[in-house]
Amino acid sequence: MTLSKRMVAELLGTCWLVFGGCGAAVFAAAFPQVGIGLLGVSLAFGLTVLTMAYAIGHISGCHLNPAVTVGLVTGGRFPAKELVPYVVSQVLGGVLGAAILYAIASGKSDFSLAAGFASNGYGAHSPGGYSLLSALTAEAFLTFMFLVIILGSTHGRAPSGFAPIAIGLGLTLIHLIGIPITNLSVNPARSTGTALFVQGWAMAQLWLFWVAPLVGGALAGFFYLWLLPSSTDSPDVRGRAE
Repeated sequence: MTLSKRMVAELLGTCWLVFGGCGAAVFAAAFPQVGIGLLGVSLAFGLTVLTMAYAIGHISGCHLNPAVTVGLVTGGRFPAKELVPYVVSQVLGGVLGAAILYAIASGKSDFSLAAGFASNGYGAHSPGGYSLLSALTAEAFLTFMFLVIILGSTHGRAPSGFAPIAIGLGLTLIHLIGIPITNLSVNPARSTGTALFVQGWAMAQLWLFWVAPLVGGALAGFFYLWLLPSSTDSPDVRGRAE
Protein backbone atom coordinates (compact mmCIF):
# COMPACT_ATOMS: atom_id res chain seq x y z
CA MET A 1 0.00 0.00 0.00
CA THR A 2 1.43 3.40 -0.96
CA LEU A 3 2.28 5.94 1.73
CA SER A 4 -0.19 8.45 0.30
CA LYS A 5 -3.09 5.98 0.60
CA ARG A 6 -2.07 5.08 4.14
CA MET A 7 -1.96 8.79 5.03
CA VAL A 8 -5.50 9.26 3.72
CA ALA A 9 -6.63 6.27 5.77
CA GLU A 10 -5.02 7.76 8.88
CA LEU A 11 -6.67 11.12 8.22
CA LEU A 12 -10.11 9.53 7.81
CA GLY A 13 -9.69 7.29 10.83
CA THR A 14 -8.57 10.13 13.11
CA CYS A 15 -11.42 12.27 11.83
CA TRP A 16 -13.84 9.51 12.85
CA LEU A 17 -12.17 9.17 16.25
CA VAL A 18 -12.51 12.86 17.07
CA PHE A 19 -15.99 13.23 15.62
CA GLY A 20 -17.28 10.04 17.25
CA GLY A 21 -15.68 10.37 20.65
CA CYS A 22 -15.92 14.13 21.12
CA GLY A 23 -19.27 14.15 19.35
CA ALA A 24 -20.65 11.77 21.95
CA ALA A 25 -19.44 14.17 24.65
CA VAL A 26 -20.83 17.29 22.97
CA PHE A 27 -24.15 15.91 21.69
CA ALA A 28 -25.11 13.08 24.00
CA ALA A 29 -23.26 13.10 27.33
CA ALA A 30 -25.83 15.24 29.12
CA PHE A 31 -28.72 15.13 26.67
CA PRO A 32 -32.00 15.73 28.51
CA GLN A 33 -33.33 12.59 30.21
CA VAL A 34 -31.30 10.13 28.10
CA GLY A 35 -27.75 11.41 28.45
CA ILE A 36 -25.08 8.73 28.00
CA GLY A 37 -22.73 10.18 30.63
CA LEU A 38 -19.10 9.28 31.27
CA LEU A 39 -19.66 5.59 30.53
CA GLY A 40 -21.22 6.30 27.15
CA VAL A 41 -18.52 8.76 26.09
CA SER A 42 -15.81 6.29 27.12
CA LEU A 43 -17.48 3.55 25.11
CA ALA A 44 -17.82 5.88 22.12
CA PHE A 45 -14.07 6.48 22.00
CA GLY A 46 -13.42 2.75 22.27
CA LEU A 47 -15.91 1.99 19.50
CA THR A 48 -14.34 4.50 17.11
CA VAL A 49 -11.02 2.67 17.41
CA LEU A 50 -12.61 -0.77 17.21
CA THR A 51 -14.56 0.07 14.06
CA MET A 52 -11.63 1.79 12.34
CA ALA A 53 -9.24 -1.02 13.25
CA TYR A 54 -11.35 -3.40 11.19
CA ALA A 55 -12.01 -0.80 8.47
CA ILE A 56 -8.49 0.53 7.83
CA GLY A 57 -6.18 -1.59 9.99
CA HIS A 58 -5.13 -3.58 6.93
CA ILE A 59 -4.39 -0.35 5.06
CA SER A 60 -2.49 1.93 7.42
CA GLY A 61 -2.31 -0.03 10.68
CA CYS A 62 -4.90 2.38 12.13
CA HIS A 63 -2.69 4.37 14.50
CA LEU A 64 -4.97 7.47 14.64
CA ASN A 65 -2.66 8.97 17.25
CA PRO A 66 0.85 10.52 17.13
CA ALA A 67 1.67 8.89 20.48
CA VAL A 68 0.83 5.46 19.06
CA THR A 69 3.01 6.03 16.02
CA VAL A 70 5.90 7.20 18.23
CA GLY A 71 5.48 4.14 20.48
CA LEU A 72 5.49 1.81 17.50
CA VAL A 73 8.67 3.47 16.21
CA THR A 74 10.52 3.12 19.53
CA GLY A 75 9.15 -0.42 19.83
CA GLY A 76 10.65 -1.40 16.49
CA ARG A 77 7.30 -1.93 14.80
CA PHE A 78 7.17 1.07 12.46
CA PRO A 79 9.75 2.85 10.26
CA ALA A 80 10.95 6.17 11.67
CA LYS A 81 11.03 7.72 8.20
CA GLU A 82 7.22 7.54 8.04
CA LEU A 83 6.64 9.10 11.47
CA VAL A 84 6.18 12.69 10.30
CA PRO A 85 3.78 11.91 7.41
CA TYR A 86 1.63 9.82 9.75
CA VAL A 87 1.56 12.51 12.45
CA VAL A 88 0.65 15.22 9.93
CA SER A 89 -2.20 13.08 8.60
CA GLN A 90 -3.47 12.38 12.11
CA VAL A 91 -3.45 16.04 13.15
CA LEU A 92 -5.25 17.07 9.96
CA GLY A 93 -7.79 14.31 10.56
CA GLY A 94 -8.32 15.51 14.12
CA VAL A 95 -8.91 19.06 12.92
CA LEU A 96 -11.31 17.85 10.23
CA GLY A 97 -13.28 15.80 12.76
CA ALA A 98 -13.52 18.79 15.09
CA ALA A 99 -14.58 21.03 12.19
CA ILE A 100 -17.42 18.70 11.22
CA LEU A 101 -18.43 18.48 14.87
CA TYR A 102 -18.42 22.27 15.16
CA ALA A 103 -20.44 22.70 11.96
CA ILE A 104 -23.19 20.51 13.42
CA ALA A 105 -23.04 21.62 17.06
CA SER A 106 -23.08 25.33 16.23
CA GLY A 107 -26.50 24.87 14.61
CA LYS A 108 -28.07 24.62 18.07
CA SER A 109 -29.43 27.91 19.34
CA ASP A 110 -27.75 27.79 22.76
CA PHE A 111 -24.43 26.32 21.60
CA SER A 112 -21.35 27.89 23.16
CA LEU A 113 -17.66 27.06 22.99
CA ALA A 114 -17.47 28.24 26.59
CA ALA A 115 -18.76 24.79 27.57
CA GLY A 116 -15.35 23.44 26.49
CA PHE A 117 -16.20 21.59 23.27
CA ALA A 118 -14.81 18.38 24.83
CA SER A 119 -11.34 19.95 25.03
CA ASN A 120 -8.68 18.68 27.40
CA GLY A 121 -7.50 20.71 30.38
CA TYR A 122 -6.08 20.80 33.87
CA GLY A 123 -6.55 23.01 36.92
CA ALA A 124 -9.64 25.15 36.47
CA HIS A 125 -10.35 23.36 33.18
CA SER A 126 -10.11 19.84 34.56
CA PRO A 127 -13.60 18.29 34.98
CA GLY A 128 -12.61 17.23 38.50
CA GLY A 129 -10.32 20.17 39.29
CA TYR A 130 -7.08 18.15 39.08
CA SER A 131 -3.70 19.90 39.08
CA LEU A 132 -1.14 20.15 36.30
CA LEU A 133 1.00 17.45 37.96
CA SER A 134 -1.97 15.11 38.26
CA ALA A 135 -2.88 15.68 34.62
CA LEU A 136 0.69 15.17 33.43
CA THR A 137 1.05 11.95 35.40
CA ALA A 138 -2.30 10.57 34.29
CA GLU A 139 -1.81 11.35 30.60
CA ALA A 140 1.71 9.90 30.51
CA PHE A 141 0.87 6.72 32.44
CA LEU A 142 -2.42 6.01 30.67
CA THR A 143 -0.74 6.49 27.28
CA PHE A 144 2.06 4.17 28.41
CA MET A 145 -0.46 1.47 29.32
CA PHE A 146 -2.41 2.01 26.11
CA LEU A 147 0.73 1.37 24.07
CA VAL A 148 1.53 -1.74 26.14
CA ILE A 149 -1.93 -3.06 25.22
CA ILE A 150 -1.36 -2.24 21.55
CA LEU A 151 2.12 -3.71 21.36
CA GLY A 152 1.10 -6.83 23.24
CA SER A 153 -2.13 -7.56 21.40
CA THR A 154 -0.56 -7.06 17.97
CA HIS A 155 2.54 -9.14 18.64
CA GLY A 156 3.04 -12.29 16.59
CA ARG A 157 2.67 -14.46 19.69
CA ALA A 158 -0.70 -12.96 20.65
CA PRO A 159 -3.99 -14.61 19.61
CA SER A 160 -4.72 -13.66 16.02
CA GLY A 161 -7.63 -11.39 15.12
CA PHE A 162 -8.49 -10.11 18.59
CA ALA A 163 -6.22 -7.05 18.74
CA PRO A 164 -8.91 -4.49 17.76
CA ILE A 165 -11.18 -5.73 20.55
CA ALA A 166 -8.45 -5.54 23.19
CA ILE A 167 -7.39 -2.08 22.01
CA GLY A 168 -10.94 -0.73 21.79
CA LEU A 169 -11.80 -1.98 25.28
CA GLY A 170 -8.46 -0.70 26.54
CA LEU A 171 -9.23 2.79 25.28
CA THR A 172 -12.68 2.58 26.86
CA LEU A 173 -11.14 1.69 30.23
CA ILE A 174 -8.59 4.47 29.94
CA HIS A 175 -11.37 7.00 29.32
CA LEU A 176 -13.36 5.72 32.29
CA ILE A 177 -10.33 6.48 34.44
CA GLY A 178 -9.15 9.70 32.83
CA ILE A 179 -12.19 11.75 31.79
CA PRO A 180 -12.66 13.21 35.29
CA ILE A 181 -8.98 14.24 35.35
CA THR A 182 -8.40 15.91 31.98
CA ASN A 183 -11.37 14.93 29.77
CA LEU A 184 -8.71 12.44 28.66
CA SER A 185 -6.52 12.87 25.66
CA VAL A 186 -3.70 10.28 25.33
CA ASN A 187 -3.80 11.59 21.75
CA PRO A 188 -2.26 14.91 20.64
CA ALA A 189 -4.28 14.92 17.39
CA ARG A 190 -7.56 14.64 19.30
CA SER A 191 -6.56 17.46 21.67
CA THR A 192 -5.36 19.74 18.88
CA GLY A 193 -8.56 19.38 16.87
CA THR A 194 -10.90 20.71 19.55
CA ALA A 195 -8.40 23.21 21.03
CA LEU A 196 -8.14 25.04 17.71
CA PHE A 197 -11.82 25.90 17.95
CA VAL A 198 -11.91 26.77 21.65
CA GLN A 199 -8.67 28.82 21.50
CA GLY A 200 -7.75 30.70 24.73
CA TRP A 201 -7.12 28.35 27.64
CA ALA A 202 -7.36 25.22 25.47
CA MET A 203 -4.47 26.35 23.26
CA ALA A 204 -2.48 27.54 26.28
CA GLN A 205 -2.73 24.09 27.90
CA LEU A 206 -2.34 22.08 24.70
CA TRP A 207 1.41 21.58 25.29
CA LEU A 208 0.70 19.07 28.07
CA PHE A 209 -1.47 16.95 25.78
CA TRP A 210 1.41 16.67 23.34
CA VAL A 211 4.27 16.19 25.78
CA ALA A 212 2.71 13.65 28.17
CA PRO A 213 1.27 11.26 25.53
CA LEU A 214 4.41 11.36 23.39
CA VAL A 215 6.64 10.64 26.38
CA GLY A 216 4.35 7.86 27.62
CA GLY A 217 4.10 6.31 24.16
CA ALA A 218 7.85 6.44 23.53
CA LEU A 219 8.67 4.88 26.91
CA ALA A 220 6.17 2.09 26.32
CA GLY A 221 7.82 1.24 23.02
CA PHE A 222 11.25 0.96 24.64
CA PHE A 223 9.80 -1.00 27.55
CA TYR A 224 7.97 -3.55 25.43
CA LEU A 225 10.95 -4.00 23.15
CA TRP A 226 12.97 -4.89 26.24
CA LEU A 227 10.21 -7.02 27.74
CA LEU A 228 9.45 -9.07 24.64
CA PRO A 229 11.68 -8.33 21.65
CA SER A 230 10.05 -8.57 18.25
CA SER A 231 10.65 -12.07 16.92
CA THR A 232 10.90 -13.39 13.40
CA ASP A 233 7.44 -14.92 13.72
CA SER A 234 5.90 -11.52 14.41
CA PRO A 235 3.79 -10.24 11.48
CA ASP A 236 4.20 -6.82 9.87
CA VAL A 237 1.83 -5.16 12.28
CA ARG A 238 1.84 -1.39 12.39
CA GLY A 239 -0.55 -1.20 15.34
CA ARG A 240 -4.28 -0.79 15.42
CA ALA A 241 -5.26 2.06 17.63
CA GLU A 242 -6.28 5.74 18.39
